[in-house]
Amino acid sequence: MTRKIRVVIAKPGLDGHDRGAKIIARALRDAGMEVIYTGLHQTPEQIVETAIQEDADAVGISILSGAHMTLVPRILAGLRENGVEDVLVVVGGTIPKDDVAALKEQGVAEVFTPGAPMSRIVDFLKANVPVQA
Repeated sequence: MTRKIRVVIAKPGLDGHDRGAKIIARALRDAGMEVIYTGLHQTPEQIVETAIQEDADAVGISILSGAHMTLVPRILAGLRENGVEDVLVVVGGTIPKDDVAALKEQGVAEVFTPGAPMSRIVDFLKANVPVQA
């Protein structure tokens, strides 16, 4: 038997809109994943620490503030600096197309923009997170 995929859902920075993050968290939970929601206004360092402490398989970053090119690289760097190379990082939110490629070059596995079907997010995580018993 394999264990559940553990996903940290995080809201970095000053973005105060968390409805989408909560909807994603519920969809992942309903799909059989274990979800840890960090709440609003998390620093990149807090998100990295949560991912480490919770032994996360994936981190989902929800960001609508436009600060994704500042905050996401800090999260990726923090994971690397702490030797956390095996955590899949996905980003969701209002991300311009030009920034999607840049985020992926830095290590983001996938970017989901508004309107992405929940099934696409669930399927992506299930297909890309190796879970061992």
